[in-house]
Amino acid sequence: MFYYYVWVRSQRYHGKEPLTYVSDQRLKPGAIVIVELQKTHVIGFISAITTQPRFQVKPLSKVLDLPLLPVSSIKLLDWLISYYPSPLGLVTQQLLPAEIKEKDQEAINITPLPVPVTTKLPKLNNEQQAAFEKILANTDTYLLHGRTGSGKTRLYIELAIEAVKNNKSAIILTPEISLTSQLGNNFKAVFGERVIILHSRQTPKERRLAWLSALCSKEPLIIIGPRSALFAPLKDLGLIVIDEFHESAYKQTSAPEYQTLRVASSLSKLTRSSLVLGSATPLITEYYVAEHKQKPILKLNKLAQTTDIKPLNISIIDRKDHSLFNRSSYISQPLIEAIGKTLSKGNQTLLYLNRRGTARLVMCENCGWQATCPHCGLPLTYHGDTHEMRCHSCNFKAISPISCPDCSSPNITFKTAGTKAIASDVTKLFPGAKIARFDTDNNKSESFEQNYEIARSGEIDILVGTQLIAKGLDLPRLSLVGVLLADTSLYIPDYTADERTFQLLNQVLGRVGRGHVSGEAFIQTYHPDHPIINYAVANDYDGFYSSELSNREKFMFPPFCYLLKLTIKRASSVSAERSALTLKDSLLKSGFKILVEGPAPAFYEKMNGKYEWQLIIKSKDRNQLLEVIKSLPAGISYDIDPVDLL
Repeated sequence: MFYYYVWVRSQRYHGKEPLTYVSDQRLKPGAIVIVELQKTHVIGFISAITTQPRFQVKPLSKVLDLPLLPVSSIKLLDWLISYYPSPLGLVTQQLLPAEIKEKDQEAINITPLPVPVTTKLPKLNNEQQAAFEKILANTDTYLLHGRTGSGKTRLYIELAIEAVKNNKSAIILTPEISLTSQLGNNFKAVFGERVIILHSRQTPKERRLAWLSALCSKEPLIIIGPRSALFAPLKDLGLIVIDEFHESAYKQTSAPEYQTLRVASSLSKLTRSSLVLGSATPLITEYYVAEHKQKPILKLNKLAQTTDIKPLNISIIDRKDHSLFNRSSYISQPLIEAIGKTLSKGNQTLLYLNRRGTARLVMCENCGWQATCPHCGLPLTYHGDTHEMRCHSCNFKAISPISCPDCSSPNITFKTAGTKAIASDVTKLFPGAKIARFDTDNNKSESFEQNYEIARSGEIDILVGTQLIAKGLDLPRLSLVGVLLADTSLYIPDYTADERTFQLLNQVLGRVGRGHVSGEAFIQTYHPDHPIINYAVANDYDGFYSSELSNREKFMFPPFCYLLKLTIKRASSVSAERSALTLKDSLLKSGFKILVEGPAPAFYEKMNGKYEWQLIIKSKDRNQLLEVIKSLPAGISYDIDPVDLL
């Protein structure tokens, strides 16, 4: 008899160690099996061979007739559970599908795949060629800082072609499922059937077949998808690309709450693959790390598509000038006139609202003053039930003013806007135009992913939406962008607010002026002189980076420390606060080298009938945060390396 450690794929298994099973078959690590767990059968894989234990063990129920999982995939899960502590059953879910049916196995057709078709590809320009040669020279992590429209995707394709020539596969990640259609089409034009799309909106059968195709293939493949595609079971991996790597969507928000960049870095080391992190607005933390570890930073400053069109013309509209908003509360008269001219030319308009800003705004409509925390420098959030402003990091409180402390104006506002109201206004202003709204409220048939080709063809005159349509898209007929409230994300009570604002403005402005048609943009803001907005308009990443890095160091935020967010949920706010204070007292007496901030109510204070309070733990040593996690009592939720503190 043979005894094996098995990683089981089940939410019900909360242990941190593999389970032991027995079989009369001699099997190798990586074999995919079915086992009995709590009177049900679940899928799993053998991680190692072991000796007979002292306790009685169950037999393997079934061994699936499939190739072994790659050694790198098994080692990656070992690393994942140590770096982002989580129940083993949830970690295993990242790698294995929920089930594998015999019909699925029969449907996999292993046939020779065509060679890449490169005849229609435009030639690399000098910058792209230089970056390509540097990446090929050494297996390393490369930060690709390329402006929007500089041809990063063209470079990814060339790197993938080289990987396939060397019999290596590639994983190309995109932050949003809605972007997989465009990216997939670009790669399929070159690689054809070698391209496998893998994401959660596929049917279970589609996902199973895609996963099995990756496992069973004897030829190099191109896997395209969001963060989960990183766990595709590829045997010979040579290239990992994380496009728009600055996006918060690369952070897994349920256990294991991993950061894709860290996982990709581990996988690249295990497989000796090159890792390319591409963005027009790199994360401050990653740029800082790359500089200090002397990792190569490659820059693409030129537009890939060179034409004689005029440079992008950007106008800033002061929202405090009410005379400009006499026809609409949301759209200024200059922007309305520009939309009319764009329609007459047969071009497209994109109206963008950053709905990430859901806090009730505390600001002066007359001078633009905004309430901020004196301790954290973060925006204060208005709570109508107590008429007070609160910091959701340190719990500083202040009574909301009835007049502006700077200009004495009584025009203090507490309002937000939504895409539905904006779409309604646009319909009234332009009744003959074809208008489409895209945000997270869309059903599947209305989603941008399903309507991408319609939008690209120019059939939609005016697109209204949130960040779903602000990033990574190339719409040839788009010539006008209107940012309806550029300040919104600046009001978010979080240390990443300025960075998110800069990134989003840069991304949405990058949708026009890409070399197809002349571009124009209008930015509506209460703070026309705000440095973040001016950095974005000037496309001045270096200036922004230097300024923001100074603020991060002053208030001790990443990259100058590691973060751990602890959340306590209770039936009442008083009980949650009391438990959080007790936990804080325990941590301060523990001897850990940490800084504890809070407790404070969570940004979304009440969720699913429970009140949530949180503690923010800072440390210069990440291992100290792992020790904190080990010491936590039951019932405390944690998120290590959170992308924000909301």
